Amino acid sequence: MMRIEIICTGDEVLTGKIVNTNFSYISQKLEDVGLSVRWETTVGDDRESLLRALRLAGERADAVIVNGGLGPTVDDLSQEVAAQAARVELVLNDEWLTRMEEFFRRRSRVMPPNNRKQAMLPATAEVIDNPIGTACGFALDIGEARFFFTPGVPRELHRMLEEQIIPRLLAKSGMQTAIVLKRFHSYGLGESHVDALLRGVEELVPDGSVKLGFRAHYPQLETKLTVRGTDTEDTRRKLAPVEREVRKRLGNFILSEDDATLEGVVLAGLASRQGSLSIVETFTSGAIAARLAHLPGADKVFCRAVVARALGEVYAAVGLDGASATGELTRETAEAVARAARRQTHATHALAVLIDLDEGADRIDLGGTICLAIATEHEVASRRSRILGGREWVRLGAVEMGLDCLRRYLQNLPVYERIDFEKA
Repeated sequence: MMRIEIICTGDEVLTGKIVNTNFSYISQKLEDVGLSVRWETTVGDDRESLLRALRLAGERADAVIVNGGLGPTVDDLSQEVAAQAARVELVLNDEWLTRMEEFFRRRSRVMPPNNRKQAMLPATAEVIDNPIGTACGFALDIGEARFFFTPGVPRELHRMLEEQIIPRLLAKSGMQTAIVLKRFHSYGLGESHVDALLRGVEELVPDGSVKLGFRAHYPQLETKLTVRGTDTEDTRRKLAPVEREVRKRLGNFILSEDDATLEGVVLAGLASRQGSLSIVETFTSGAIAARLAHLPGADKVFCRAVVARALGEVYAAVGLDGASATGELTRETAEAVARAARRQTHATHALAVLIDLDEGADRIDLGGTICLAIATEHEVASRRSRILGGREWVRLGAVEMGLDCLRRYLQNLPVYERIDFEKA
């Protein structure tokens, strides 16, 4: 197994002033293709610390990804320190300098003099292209390891990692480089439950080239199938029976696949029937509307959102008699609100997600009762649920449940199926 290390640079990362999402992204992408990170190091904008980190990594790793420090400012030290660690000169790369000048010229700007620094590379470096920025990546050997230097700007890192560095790492590892990654997104089933449901699916391909994995990010769970083969056709052939079995076993709980999102599926379902939607939500801070309203095409579907905390305010907003907005929150309450919201806005569909939160300090046993309803001109579907786990757990769960129930309704699936997160 190839030993891989990730080194992240920058005082802001070292001190925790920003969350190091780049490390998470790199390690996740490596795991997706069957590679794993053995060491992770974070260093500040300090020449000696970075030099020590590079030399140590060069002694113990086979491959090292260094993130950050390729900018034009004085605290961007990766090129200089890499040259020092590799014991080579820092030289001007004329080709990249020309690329940078053209980058600025296309934007009708003059390149600042300090950007020239980004074209100064170790003499033995292999340039790794950056098609969307001025900081080129580069690769070179230090000690026993092959180092890959990448920019800290996330979108630049993503392109470089996926298109150029991962293929190089796979070739270096000797692993099959034809890879397919299939992802299923689900709501309502916990990781251990899905693991049990999918036991044995990898064995449908006897040569061991299919790997099952999970990434839990409540309230969703991502189930991943990584398949290796000699070529794309081989990987697709191996994947086909496994993905069919995953769909069969997870059934209605699969809300989307690959890059599709729950909100995107809901919007597409409404658009396909020339539908429209109004939303009423309490306690969620308008999170359901926020998931939908900004999407391309939402202007033709999204009508209105009512966001409130008090049920009386909800009743007033949708034109119901506020005198009845008292007592226990019920499914019938949500149904009445959804019907009224639909009538008021003339939408084809209305979703009401109403929450009665427990009183008291936030704690693990604090919960909320969720009553939601989906109304159309001719019918209404509803469900009631109770979720424990604290304020944010309840809020996130209610948002996901509301969108998922609407997804189920649009796909002619049961709106209610018991989920792992709800309590009796």
